[in-house]
Amino acid sequence: MVSSIKLTQAFVDYLKQKNLQDKVFLLIADDGGGKYSLQGGACTIGSVFNLVMLDELDAAYPIPLNNDAGVKLYSSTYNLYFLEEGLVLDVKDYRILLRDNAHQFENDLQIVNGAEILAAFKKGIVAKNVGC
Repeated sequence: MVSSIKLTQAFVDYLKQKNLQDKVFLLIADDGGGKYSLQGGACTIGSVFNLVMLDELDAAYPIPLNNDAGVKLYSSTYNLYFLEEGLVLDVKDYRILLRDNAHQFENDLQIVNGAEILAAFKKGIVAKNVGC
C-alpha cells in the first residue's frame, strides 16, 4: 500500500498562494463510496480523486501520506487501493494533477471543503446527481 507522496514545488506553492498549507487534507476516490464524495457511479470508481480540506483529522482516514513538504495529507485503505507507488501531486496551468507509476489520472483534482460538504449532505443537498 502507498505510504508516501511526492508534492511538487508547484503544488506546495499553490497551497501557499491559497493560504492552505496548514490545513489537513484527505486524498479520496470521488466515487460515491465515501462520506465526502461528490460524485458517484461505476464509471468513477478508482479514476476520479479529490482533496478534501479539513481543520482537523477525520479518524475514518487514518493513513498518513508522508511527504517532504510537511503537508498533513491522509487517506484510507479503500482510497489507496486504487493507487500505486510513485504517487505525485502536481500543479500545471492552475490544474491539480495526480499520477503514480501506473496511472496519469485524466481529471483535475478539486480542493473541496469537508465541513461544507457534510453540512450540505445533512440538508439533503448533493453536488451532482449523475450516474453512469
